[in-house]
Amino acid sequence: MNETMICAVGNVATQPVFRDLANGASARFRLAVTARYWDREKSTWTDGHTNFFTVWANRQLATNASASLTVGDPVVVQGRLKVRTDVREGQNWTSADIDAVAIGHDLARGTAAFRRTGRVETAGSPPQPEPNWETPATESAAPPPEQRPEPAAVA
Repeated sequence: MNETMICAVGNVATQPVFRDLANGASARFRLAVTARYWDREKSTWTDGHTNFFTVWANRQLATNASASLTVGDPVVVQGRLKVRTDVREGQNWTSADIDAVAIGHDLARGTAAFRRTGRVETAGSPPQPEPNWETPATESAAPPPEQRPEPAAVA
């Protein structure tokens, strides 16, 4: 299925609203995305038009977003764009929603301190150890001859 994926960089415009529903957690907030351009006449950066999106997050992303985001935070949101048209009280309304896949603070405009959330372990699955991402000190292509295994005899 073809979907329109979008990456929007902007600011959180409303406090996230969290709901714990029967089919899982859900959160929503408004995102303000303002274009900026260099005005040659004034020799300054100028704000252009502001687009507003309603961002929807589900499950663990909803829980983490509602705990991490406040109004004014600079964020990057990636997700599926959904544009809807509606008729309310005789007027046409158009709204743009983003069904978020990932949300994060924009580190080009500030710093953040990341904390992992505890994962819910399912019955029967042992906890997985954290992988060792360290690069070995020596990166030789082959072990020295005294450490190489002997070839197996073929019968």
